[in-house]
Amino acid sequence: MSKNTVTEQLTAAGRAIEHDSFAVIDAEAGPHNYSAEQWPLVRRMIHANADFEFNGLTAFHPDAMRAGFQAVLRGGTPIVADVEMICVGLSKPRLQHFGLTTHHYISDADVIAAAQAADTTRAVQAMRKAQRLGKLEGAIVGIGNAPTALIELVRLIREEGVRPALVVGMPVGFVSAAESKDLLMTVDEVPWVAIKGRKGGSTLVVAAIHAMLSLAEAEQHGSPR
Repeated sequence: MSKNTVTEQLTAAGRAIEHDSFAVIDAEAGPHNYSAEQWPLVRRMIHANADFEFNGLTAFHPDAMRAGFQAVLRGGTPIVADVEMICVGLSKPRLQHFGLTTHHYISDADVIAAAQAADTTRAVQAMRKAQRLGKLEGAIVGIGNAPTALIELVRLIREEGVRPALVVGMPVGFVSAAESKDLLMTVDEVPWVAIKGRKGGSTLVVAAIHAMLSLAEAEQHGSPR
């Protein structure tokens, strides 16, 4: 039985529904090749949208889970998102428990102006602004909407030596979404979690980060994952 309190639902009824849902997913998912650390993240993503294809579509860098735990438990780690929806979706009490802060820049006036001047996307300029502000170093970066943000982040990693703690790369869409994730999955320098193909979205990034927070709290308590 989980000893988690902060990363659980706030009422007994809510906890029962969530735990029952996880049990249904475990029963219906069938065989999988994920580790005991990885499966709770995949399961929570399935829970977020009732899509069992994420059992197979979700891919992990070998160091992703350990890097995520360490970034959460370190405290003070920034979470940089491509869009505001991720920041709004993340539970404030859970973030506060670990001293985590969220940041997004896609709607900033200077980002919009730079994108217009360079004839590029706001998402690209937002990643560049995050780098200029020093927010990417050691950060958890969540990208659920903008493939160009992920492509730019990979460029920053490879060409400018930027080193986030973990990249949760799950942009959804039909133009460059699958390709951007394929690109991320060639990165060795930085741990990542990604979804193969076109599927993705901010809701899944939130689910993945919430799973990481839950697993990190279990580690705080010395609970089995």
